[in-house]
Amino acid sequence: MNLALLQAAATAATMNVDKIGIGLVIVGIGLAVLGAGAGIGKIGSSAMEAIGRQPEAANNIRTNMIIVAALIEGCALFAIVVGFLAL
Repeated sequence: MNLALLQAAATAATMNVDKIGIGLVIVGIGLAVLGAGAGIGKIGSSAMEAIGRQPEAANNIRTNMIIVAALIEGCALFAIVVGFLAL
């Protein structure tokens, strides 16, 4: 009788740990999305300010902004894929 009770408790504890792990993965995915959004927003804001200060350098600033935004988005996508694979 005690063995069956211990097995049931171990199964319940394992299920709770699985649920906590899934929750942490979901929070991690959310943080990756929020961080990427904030980073790309900051890049866009800084680029627009730089273009306002030096309009003659607009093409170079825009090119650098797009490259950096793509790199950030790639890192965020990688984090999301890893998070989904962890589920």
